Amino acid sequence: MISKSDTTQFGSTKAWIFVGILAGGHTLYHWVVQGFIVVLPEVQHHFFLNSIGVGLILTVREVSTGLVSLPGGILSDALKQHWTAFLTLCIGGFGAGVVLLGVSPAFPLLLIGIAIIAATHSFWHLSAASTLSRSFPNDRGTVLSFHGIGGSIGDAGGPFVTGLLLYLLGWQKILSFYGVIAIGFAFVFLFSVSKVWQLRESKKDQMNYAHHIGTVYRALKQPVIWGISIVKGLRGMSLVALLTILPLYFYDELSMGPSARGLHIGLLIVIGIITKPLAGYLSDRFGRKQVLIPGLIWSSLIALSLVIFSQGIFLAISIVLLGVFLYPDQPIITAATLDIAGENISSSILGVTATIGLAMSAMSPIIAGVIYQNFGFDMVMVYLGILFAIAAAITFTLPLNVNVTDG
Repeated sequence: MISKSDTTQFGSTKAWIFVGILAGGHTLYHWVVQGFIVVLPEVQHHFFLNSIGVGLILTVREVSTGLVSLPGGILSDALKQHWTAFLTLCIGGFGAGVVLLGVSPAFPLLLIGIAIIAATHSFWHLSAASTLSRSFPNDRGTVLSFHGIGGSIGDAGGPFVTGLLLYLLGWQKILSFYGVIAIGFAFVFLFSVSKVWQLRESKKDQMNYAHHIGTVYRALKQPVIWGISIVKGLRGMSLVALLTILPLYFYDELSMGPSARGLHIGLLIVIGIITKPLAGYLSDRFGRKQVLIPGLIWSSLIALSLVIFSQGIFLAISIVLLGVFLYPDQPIITAATLDIAGENISSSILGVTATIGLAMSAMSPIIAGVIYQNFGFDMVMVYLGILFAIAAAITFTLPLNVNVTDG
């Protein structure tokens, strides 16, 4: 366990500053990742790609994230005493990957940059989620949701600002600029966060690798771990397919300019800034399933409604409604996973579930690209609706109130 002298109740000034700094890093990651979604049509034309080629970019992102998630979880647990340095390296590596996107003269180099971004983003999520969970075990859903707000701010602001910047700068210069900012933030993070928060483990919690791997192995025998992983994967398949096709649909069929594309993608996310902490709080008080199941059903129904409301003001309204639970579900799934895993193997189990989930979602961008190219936007929305509905049905069967390390 964490020494009592090194913990602070959530709600104190130091706790809010600490959570805010981590949320700021989360904002930066998502700002760049979602901003890149807006420039996908420009990337498509620059490298002469079809919609399946665009799907390949997102598939490389998902595969890269999946490949590092399992070893990344174990590494995060092993280095949890050095979490400040580890998270700093994640942000700095992320910035380097973004700069590579901006200077890539050839498509393969761009894919390498995508892989670097995905890997460092995965490391960040695993370590940051575990650190917050260990710091505030009684407010896990709430704290992870506030951390998620940082991501939502980036998700909402990144597309809109990137769309505006496209009127002034080329997409390569925008991404290079973002990368330099990320590298600068890494230095700020390194020298600021340790001054407001200390999280030291007692000696008995220092990692015994054989015992740790044995505990993870026993946990993996529990069906609930595989069930929550599949739910995470179905949710990921839906999200990445949506983010692959929306900007192409806006550009190809609705002839939207950069700012309009950025605004509509931002609308998908901005409502989550409000609903994410509310959903996290409700899941802490009433249970994860009681929030997840209605939310996933809601996402399924709204995705299907986009078959009808696919243009004009009704499109904008439907996108906002889809965003009500599209991003708030992620921290609740993470909190549910941490509830099941317990403290000592938290990052490792997150890595396992992320690997399984990303293995499922890796091909979803290409599947969505094939559906869009051959059957149109409406059938992509049907695909999303089915995935969300299956995720809700599986969640209903899972016993999310157990801890697999008990006993």
